[in-house]
Amino acid sequence: MTLKVISAEKILFDGQASLVTLPGEAGLFTVLENHASLVSVLTAGDIVYEDASDGSRRSMHVEGGIADIDNNVVSVCIY
Repeated sequence: MTLKVISAEKILFDGQASLVTLPGEAGLFTVLENHASLVSVLTAGDIVYEDASDGSRRSMHVEGGIADIDNNVVSVCIY
């Protein structure tokens, strides 16, 4: 699936991921391939993702934002 993480200033990540864990308002949740469509408010925490090319886990800290999951694209707009 495609993961896109953007801020008002720049694109922080745009690539393929095999899983993404996000800090949702109701708690952490993980998105896998073919996940149901959803929109979620994000709180301060870490976005953790597994790079689809080499399986390495990476993370980035965010202060909050919005995530949109649809058709194997996880779009995250952060504050």
